[in-house]
Amino acid sequence: MDKVEISNIRYSSPKYKGVWDLREEVLRRPLGLSLKNDDLSRDHHDDIFIAESNNKVIACLLLHQLEDNCVQLRAMAVYDEWQGKGIGKLLVQSAEKFCRESGYRKIILHARKVALGFYSGMGYTVCSDEFVEVGIPHFIMEKELNAHQ
Repeated sequence: MDKVEISNIRYSSPKYKGVWDLREEVLRRPLGLSLKNDDLSRDHHDDIFIAESNNKVIACLLLHQLEDNCVQLRAMAVYDEWQGKGIGKLLVQSAEKFCRESGYRKIILHARKVALGFYSGMGYTVCSDEFVEVGIPHFIMEKELNAHQ
């Protein structure tokens, strides 16, 4: 496998374009949607984690602060050809480490039904009934963080 680097960027980074392109291709286009129609104002305030290989963004996730000690993990995407190689897990682990170091105690997310196994395997638990978001089934999941994990 090619070398993969994980980093934390902001909306103002030139690398944000790669994040937008990835989210468009993986999260929106298959649903017949486009980020061009979404309100992306939260992106300006989020911590954005990316995985890169050969200077190309291959995976991303955004963290949005909800409360002093709680963040939402959102907009996680991995290009198809990189799925199943541990990249998503590395990204989530990096985000969780950042959250612990920043004093956050809980992460919540809206998981697509097809991603329940991935998040469950990383210690997230379902805490809602099924609901529809962007036209597909989702569940709210959460994970309590402690400083010693």
